[in-house]
Amino acid sequence: MSTRAQTKIASIFGNHMVLQRNSNVQIWGTDIPNTDISLEGSWGQKEQVKTDKKGHWKTTLKTTNAGGPYVLTVNGSDKIILKDILLGEVWICTGQSNMAMPLKGGPGQELENSNNLILNSSNANLRFFTVSREVSSTPLNSCKGNWEVSSPKTAANFSAVGYSFGKRLQEYLHVPIGLISSNVGGTPAQAWTPKETIVKEFPEYKKDFTKKQNTKSATVLYNGMIHPLIPFTIKGAIWYQGEGNRWDPEQYARLFPAMIKSWRQNWKQGVFPFYFVQLAPFGNKLKGWVGVQQAQLKTMLTLPNTGMAVINDMGYKTRIHPPKKKEVGERLALWALAKDYKVEGIQYSGPIYKSIKIVGSKALIDFEEAPLGITSMGKTLKDFEIAGEDGIYYQAKAKIINKGTVLQVWNDEIKKPKNVRYGWQSYIEGSLFNTAGLPASSFSTEGWSQIFKK
Repeated sequence: MSTRAQTKIASIFGNHMVLQRNSNVQIWGTDIPNTDISLEGSWGQKEQVKTDKKGHWKTTLKTTNAGGPYVLTVNGSDKIILKDILLGEVWICTGQSNMAMPLKGGPGQELENSNNLILNSSNANLRFFTVSREVSSTPLNSCKGNWEVSSPKTAANFSAVGYSFGKRLQEYLHVPIGLISSNVGGTPAQAWTPKETIVKEFPEYKKDFTKKQNTKSATVLYNGMIHPLIPFTIKGAIWYQGEGNRWDPEQYARLFPAMIKSWRQNWKQGVFPFYFVQLAPFGNKLKGWVGVQQAQLKTMLTLPNTGMAVINDMGYKTRIHPPKKKEVGERLALWALAKDYKVEGIQYSGPIYKSIKIVGSKALIDFEEAPLGITSMGKTLKDFEIAGEDGIYYQAKAKIINKGTVLQVWNDEIKKPKNVRYGWQSYIEGSLFNTAGLPASSFSTEGWSQIFKK
């Protein structure tokens, strides 16, 4: 190996970056084998490490309270100086096109209030890193991208949902926020899942490893766009995806949590927060759409430290990319603010189905996440269906009773109801909320095994 100076730090590190505050952040790179590497953060921390026989080095550097700007100096066979570094909160923003959609919108697709959001985006305490698209059959150790300070020029091209999430956090927490966007439109969850998980749990995708690969192939985006980020110290992740898996909702109900678990395992940061967006209403009776929504709901209810932003009130029948992105990011931020930053007094979830009770010919539905009850927000309650013992569903009427605490559902022709479901079409205009104005997820009172059979 050449002995010329070749100190390098992993590609995710750079000028203007944000490092996770009050942590032992992971830092790594390469140099000549058996070379002493010293690191110094101008916030008052130092560390030393030696490269291994292959020239790799990795260490941790303690960070302190939020602040900056600071300088990070790495001394090996050469010197690297990274400037304008902030200590704050770092989140990954990932998924497919609805997360990738930039604040400026897309070709022929406007985002609501886009120009005003861009005009007001100058913020030295909000930083972005966008991972360039990369398909790889093997796990990569580097990616292309640069840290940028939020401004009209940079924010216009950054994930609109990610930006809105980060902006809401920054405004409330008053600390620097770093956002890493890694997204590719039209992609299924298996493309973002490590090979080990695919081989062990989803052998039906093993064929992807033996043919020409594209962005829909198993593991290739994990290899090219997630692996290079590991183990960069993060607070958590937000995710907006699911459209690419509507062909097999039952599988997605297993695949999505398996993907999350694999990321957590590989990052080695414990069960870090993972918040995601439930699919918005769209289209005309699209097969599998409601199934994916239910798979997402099941993931939230069964996998620890996850949360789901419901947007049943923001759908757009003829657009798979709803124009309201600011509100989506802000609903994700509610989960983080309540769960990770311990903000008391706010609601972070819409109503979640809890239980059903049959009284005479009517079904009474109770909900969690509605401490002050449920409301229609002035809308007509609709998109409810009810079934008797034969399992055939019919349109139903609904009424909120008992001072807003219970939903009553019935159909005059069904004398002995058994089950109720809500929002069981790919497009609805959500009409059920809690008093914080957060919409209820679509739901069925049947068990999961029955839901995914239909």
